Amino acid sequence: MGTAQKTPLLFTDKPLFGLDIGRSSLKIVQLSHQATKIKKGDKHKGARYPLPHVLSYGSTDFDPAAIEDGVVVQPELIAQAAKKLFDKRLIGDVTSRRVAITIPSYRSFTRSIQLPPMDEHEMEEAVRLEAEQYIPVPLDDLYLDYTLLSSDKDGVEVLAVAVPRNIVDSYVDLAAILGLEAVLIETSASSVARLFSHDDQSDVPTIIIDFGSVSSDISIYDGGLVTSGTVEGGGADFTKAIQTGLGVTGAEAGIIKTKYGLSRSKRQKEIEIALDPVLQKIIKEIKRLVRYHTERYGADKPITQVITLGGGANMPGLSEYFTSNLRLAVRSCDPWLYVDNQRLQPPSAADRTMYATAIGLALAPETEVFK
Repeated sequence: MGTAQKTPLLFTDKPLFGLDIGRSSLKIVQLSHQATKIKKGDKHKGARYPLPHVLSYGSTDFDPAAIEDGVVVQPELIAQAAKKLFDKRLIGDVTSRRVAITIPSYRSFTRSIQLPPMDEHEMEEAVRLEAEQYIPVPLDDLYLDYTLLSSDKDGVEVLAVAVPRNIVDSYVDLAAILGLEAVLIETSASSVARLFSHDDQSDVPTIIIDFGSVSSDISIYDGGLVTSGTVEGGGADFTKAIQTGLGVTGAEAGIIKTKYGLSRSKRQKEIEIALDPVLQKIIKEIKRLVRYHTERYGADKPITQVITLGGGANMPGLSEYFTSNLRLAVRSCDPWLYVDNQRLQPPSAADRTMYATAIGLALAPETEVFK
């Protein structure tokens, strides 16, 4: 391999649609940036801003053997699922071959870096030198990218993102197999951060939890993505824990999770005991990130809220559980509040949050270029 390249991991070319590839599922969303509805938000001090309307969306599952450690190893399994989605399960129509794809955050390295004042030419080399200090992988094996977060007389802050080359290349190859052109590639944490930037309360430091099936991405958002990490534990683990703890079948555990969760019920205490080991892993990582933010930015800029999204965020009582354990305001984020589905039938209440990453991808503006 040659030297580590400053390859654009995030770049755009409209029109495009978002393709969120999870560990065993696909989600697609395409938006039109010609808005047809107006939303008012406190973030905009009473100003109005347009909501893009949804042209198409849909989801389907695929064999998890298709992906190993973040690398697409059996693209034909995903291709089969994608064909089924496009042919039978898509609501609306995809009108572009250009696709924005997420790569797994758990195989990426994302971190803000503070540097002394310098010009852009010096910044590239400085980012590389800093990245070598905290990334436990040879830079020759990575695509390394960065964007400027802030700059003043005291210095600059950049967000550095590094992803193994074999992972990025496997997703680009998959797009080609699907007959698509990959024009944007980014981590799922970046997509979710873009989505949250449309929220009325995105102007304060925030922890974002994106629940996957077997792991959860936990990020700090402070005017943009600051850092992110991944911890074991997701929606499938919630179901398994309930199944084991309560001695029920997998199907029964799934019903208990979605109907009762951690809310008040006859078996609430049993359910909480069963779920506590999984949830405490997530709590521990959140507390670590809160300490990191406090140590880096000071107590005068505290994290004040936690946002949950992804499939696992729908479990009843989850926000109250986190509020009790973290002593922070916790709420679920509905990604469909930032778009207008017009005449298209919206997804069910249980499925709404799982489209967060795909909508975040589709919200990428035409002018965005990750240098």
